[in-house]
Amino acid sequence: MSEVLKIDSLVKRYDDLSVLEKIDLTVKKGEVIVIVGPSGCGKSTLLRCINGLESIQDGKVVVDDEVVNPVQKKASKSREKIGMVFQSYDLFPHKNLLQNITLAPIKVQKRKKEEVKEEAIELLKRVGLENRTDSYPRQLSGGQKQRAAIVRALIMHPEILLLDEITAALDPEMVREVLDVVLNLAKEGHTMVIVTHEMAFAKAVADRVIFMDGGKIVEEGSPEEFFENPRTERLKRFLETFTY
Repeated sequence: MSEVLKIDSLVKRYDDLSVLEKIDLTVKKGEVIVIVGPSGCGKSTLLRCINGLESIQDGKVVVDDEVVNPVQKKASKSREKIGMVFQSYDLFPHKNLLQNITLAPIKVQKRKKEEVKEEAIELLKRVGLENRTDSYPRQLSGGQKQRAAIVRALIMHPEILLLDEITAALDPEMVREVLDVVLNLAKEGHTMVIVTHEMAFAKAVADRVIFMDGGKIVEEGSPEEFFENPRTERLKRFLETFTY
C-alpha cells in the first residue's frame, strides 16, 4: 500500500513549552490509526498540526508527497486532501443540514450544485439522516450533528480523515450511533487517524494503535499486541484505568 501521510521529526512548542517532540509517523492508504493517551499528552495538537491548523517549529507533514505543514512557509493547497471532524461539530447554526454539507464543495472546490446536492443526500442516507436535510443544527441531537459533521468532511473527498474525540461531547446512548458510522468507513477502506478515549472502539476499528505521553509516541502496535501484551510500564498503567 502507498503512503498517504508521512510525519518527519515534528516538533511543536508554545514559547518554551514543548507539546510535541520529534514525532515520526507513516500512514498507508486504507489504514486506520488510533491514537490514545492521557489528557494533555499532545494527541489533538498532533491532528491540528497534520491539518496545518497549528504551525510547527521543526520537521514536516507530507500528504501524497506534498508538504502540508512546513516550518515558516505557507501551507500548501494539499490541505484540501485532509478532512477533519472535531468534537464540537462546528455546524453553521443559520444553515440547514443540506446547506451545511454542500457549502464547501460548491464554494471551495467549485463543483456543480446539483451534483453536490445529489452526493450529499446519498451520504446522508448512509448515516441515517436523509430525512433531516431541512433541519437546522438546533433541531438535531448531538449524535445526529456529529454524523452530519462526518458527512461534511467526506463530501470533500479527502485522502485522509482526522477524527478528534468525536464522541467526547455526546451522551452515552448517542456514542454508539457515531462509532458505527466510523466502523463502516473503516470497512470501506477510508484512511483515518482517530483520537479517542473509547478503548473498545479503538480495539475494534484500528489497524494500529499508538500510545502518546508527554508529547512523544511511547508505544505502538496492532490492537492485539497493544491491548494484550503492552511492552512499557507506562502503557500498562494507562490501560489498567480502562475496562474494554
